[in-house]
Amino acid sequence: MPGLGMMLFLASAAVAQASTDPFAERRMALIVGISDYANAPDLDNTNRDGRLISDTLYALNFEVSEHFDIGLDEFRALLERFAFEAETADVALVYFAGHGIEVGGRNFLVPADADAGSRQRVADTSVSLDDILQAVDKARQLRIVILDSCRNDPFADGGLKETLTVASAAARSSLAPPSPDRGTLVAYAAEAGKVALDGAGDNSPFALALAETLRMQDLEIGLAFRQVRDSVLKATSNAQEPHTYGSLSGKPYFLAGKSQEVNGLEANERRNAWGRLEVDQEEQLQVAARDGDSRALKGLAYMRLNPNEKRYDPARAAAFLEKAVEAGDPEAMFELARMYERGIGVEQDVEKALDLFRKSAADGFADAINDLGFLHYQGGLGIIRDPKKAIELFGEAADQRHPEAMFNYAALIDDGVVADKTADDAAEYLYRALRSGNEEVLGQLSDNPNMFKAATRRSLQRKLSERAFYSGSIDGQFGPQTQRGLRRAYGLSE
Repeated sequence: MPGLGMMLFLASAAVAQASTDPFAERRMALIVGISDYANAPDLDNTNRDGRLISDTLYALNFEVSEHFDIGLDEFRALLERFAFEAETADVALVYFAGHGIEVGGRNFLVPADADAGSRQRVADTSVSLDDILQAVDKARQLRIVILDSCRNDPFADGGLKETLTVASAAARSSLAPPSPDRGTLVAYAAEAGKVALDGAGDNSPFALALAETLRMQDLEIGLAFRQVRDSVLKATSNAQEPHTYGSLSGKPYFLAGKSQEVNGLEANERRNAWGRLEVDQEEQLQVAARDGDSRALKGLAYMRLNPNEKRYDPARAAAFLEKAVEAGDPEAMFELARMYERGIGVEQDVEKALDLFRKSAADGFADAINDLGFLHYQGGLGIIRDPKKAIELFGEAADQRHPEAMFNYAALIDDGVVADKTADDAAEYLYRALRSGNEEVLGQLSDNPNMFKAATRRSLQRKLSERAFYSGSIDGQFGPQTQRGLRRAYGLSE
């Protein structure tokens, strides 16, 4: 944001990537297929579908962990391990093929040994979608959950007594729509209340379409899932329509082809990379935008905000962002606020800008919360300087895992200006900022550790030790062994 200087050590800025080499990205996938059930009908294609998707992702440079016909304990242990390892991944993806049910408005993925005594017992002995979402939650760029599990609910026997509140009978035949946090996409093989087809061959129509589409060169990931939907509709004569819920960030991402090079660019350059889309993909964005897709609207806006392109048209960009704002998109609110602040594409209106910043922050958009913190810290846009409010906002942004906010908030705690926070809290925020993949955080901790008090440095060493990144003395001295621990926690191999 203009006018926001470096308050502490890191000002609000884009997350830097360690390399612009697309193959330096770390992509991780967990594949689970359940075919052989102890207390439910077996499924024909689920394990073959899992292997097909596993092979597809392996070819796309994913570290793939595949598991079949596993029980609840193994499933939970896999998710716990995957969640920790995925913190240093750019992309985390979970694919599940098997039975899935909805109980009390929550989604459950059924392992091989689930207890079928009642719907409550099924839920109690299954993995919830919330567990899956948490497993991918801290990946740095892209978080995707794919559920090929909308088959007939084998536990919907009217004779069973249900002790949990369930949705309507129609909805019991599949999984209910999830409500994932922003930045995570959940793809269902079929829309809520419908049944996915196993197919007449070795693989389901959904798995076949997914495997084919993900391999396509230079296809933007959001458009890829729209193409999967169209392919399944065609293959099933419109009997099955995949659906996605949640949202991806406004920055484009490519799994295959030369366009992968944009994945490691700084955020502003990533947004400009929407302009690299082929004409047919831009046309697909236009179609999605007409359907009210806010990510498509943002992509079309970013195409017109690059002054180095012939299509530069900030007024048209503002119009696209206005539509995304009307759809309730907080990122669009933030971008449009910056345009009103500067008078780019719209008539300058500081009050309108501030209103949009506040709405974006109220919807949990971390960049807006962090920048409002700077405005309250030093004044601006008509806001009277209020350091107490600024600290509150920095803490809120830090809890949203905004890398710069986590670092800055840790520094404020270390300075003793945040009530009821200790050196251990400061170290925890530093650790989270390090795990987020922000290169500048690693640089500051490596080159200038003495900017933090000894108590904070010792606490950070303890946290590194607890997670097996460091085995040296807890002395607050950031020598070679601690430096190696910092790099390992960041995700760099020795």
